[in-house]
Amino acid sequence: MAGKLEGRVALVTSAGQGIGRASAIALAREGAKVFATDIREELFMNISKEHPGITGFKLNVLEQAAVDAALKRTGHIDILFNCSGFVHNGTVLDCEEKDWDFSFDLNVKAHYRMIKAYLPGMLAKGKGNVINMASVASSVKGAPNRFVYGASKAAVIGLTKALAIDFVSKGIRCNCICPGTVETPSLYDRMRAQGDVEKAKAAFIARQPMGRMAQPEEIAEMVVYLASEDTAFITGQALVIDGGWAI
Repeated sequence: MAGKLEGRVALVTSAGQGIGRASAIALAREGAKVFATDIREELFMNISKEHPGITGFKLNVLEQAAVDAALKRTGHIDILFNCSGFVHNGTVLDCEEKDWDFSFDLNVKAHYRMIKAYLPGMLAKGKGNVINMASVASSVKGAPNRFVYGASKAAVIGLTKALAIDFVSKGIRCNCICPGTVETPSLYDRMRAQGDVEKAKAAFIARQPMGRMAQPEEIAEMVVYLASEDTAFITGQALVIDGGWAI
């Protein structure tokens, strides 16, 4: 039985681990040919061997030249999942200008670079699907110590809606995903940086009404859903998948 995405070509950024990796695997499972990209080559060295249909290569989404090279390498794609992101911890008083600039560069401008590179090919075909990674910590909900992160993810929601309205009549759909707390390697990196991993983990779980964190695979299922024809009438939406945190 053919998968939901048979014959489609997808590209996922930050696909070395966590949500990006789980999404690349889920898209390939549904029949898509997937380009899994990340700045850290060691994270996807074996992904092609472990998962047929996935090709991994290094991509620094902060560099326009690298994005241009990626476009030449992949050619036209049908699905773009912008998954890159960085979580800065702190209030406005902890946020230096360099922190603001880096957060917006990776969380927002990287999406802009990828969309601007790949959208013309989608328009030429008359069909395309862009999925952006936002967060429930954004314009959806204020979160403590997520000042610039929340601001940048709110910008992603605005970017998503702007792209959707500009190209809704040209076969392009654009939505974003707003997860709550997801149990990923990068989250554990942040917890270790706080010193007491178990205490930090308990605090993250405590803010989730369901009493647990999401798994990357749960977010990946939302990516597949948005990438498929099951959501052919959905565009410009920020889909919350947060275990009730924003209620």
